[in-house]
Amino acid sequence: MSYTAARSFPIPYLMALRPKQWTKNLIVFAAPLFGFQISLVAFAQAAFAFVLFCCTSSSFYLINDSMDVDSDRRHPTKCKRPIASGQVSVPEALFMAGALLITALTLSWRHSPWLGLTITAYALLQVAYNLILKHKVLVDIGAIAAGFVLRAYAGAAATGIHISVWFLVCTAMLALFLGIEKRKAELRVKQTKGGNTRQVLYRYSLPLLTRMESTVTTGTVLFYTLWSAGPVVKGAPTPWMMLTLPFVLYGVFRYQLLSDPEKSGQHSDGQTAGGGKSERPEEVLLTDWPMLITVSTWVITVFVILYLNEIGILS
Repeated sequence: MSYTAARSFPIPYLMALRPKQWTKNLIVFAAPLFGFQISLVAFAQAAFAFVLFCCTSSSFYLINDSMDVDSDRRHPTKCKRPIASGQVSVPEALFMAGALLITALTLSWRHSPWLGLTITAYALLQVAYNLILKHKVLVDIGAIAAGFVLRAYAGAAATGIHISVWFLVCTAMLALFLGIEKRKAELRVKQTKGGNTRQVLYRYSLPLLTRMESTVTTGTVLFYTLWSAGPVVKGAPTPWMMLTLPFVLYGVFRYQLLSDPEKSGQHSDGQTAGGGKSERPEEVLLTDWPMLITVSTWVITVFVILYLNEIGILS
């Protein structure tokens, strides 16, 4: 094996883990942030939960890509994935998946029963999703949302921090929003490029998904507003959190803009010019500068408000 080949040898195996999608697991850090447990211990525990979720989610990405290898090879973009393209064999992928999943489950149960239960529940959800739920209209989107709620709860389970029910509801609504946007983008790819794709997409239509999007968007903003209203509704520790609402509104609207082919510059061949990426939420977070700035500013604003409230300035 040449030096160049040896150097590039691990790359397909790393890409098969879909590291870009690990950004979804960053939500585990929300519990210490909103619980204002900003300490080295809390950060280390949340980081531990983050790594476990990365291992667990990647194991199911490997399993899912192995199960869907034939259909992925006929997909306009999924055909480039390492397993579909033949860079990583199905037996190798399944071995990696087993090793990652066993490691994550073992370490989570050794850390705490609640974290173990959360990781186990997520794993069982992924099994159900890959075998059954992803083929069931509406239920598939609900399963995606449930995965985000479990991620959010894992941060609390790992750190022992109590989080508000409002926070979990907001997480669920936002996750439903992302799931609907993902299905909208997949449906557009199906309509523009054709080919075999998810069978469940034949049960969806753009008008239906648009109505669902409207309902969930309203719910997301409403529940976040109620949570940020403060202790009067058993929400955030201070009503000053209402200052973060504009960032949430802009982030939601920006995401909708990026998923709109007429406004974001998406062409008839499915390619995009600065938008149309809602089929891959992780790419929106990593590549769209306005979204990156919005999320970063929101995090900083939340931290400042909670800190000022903690030291008594906003009380």
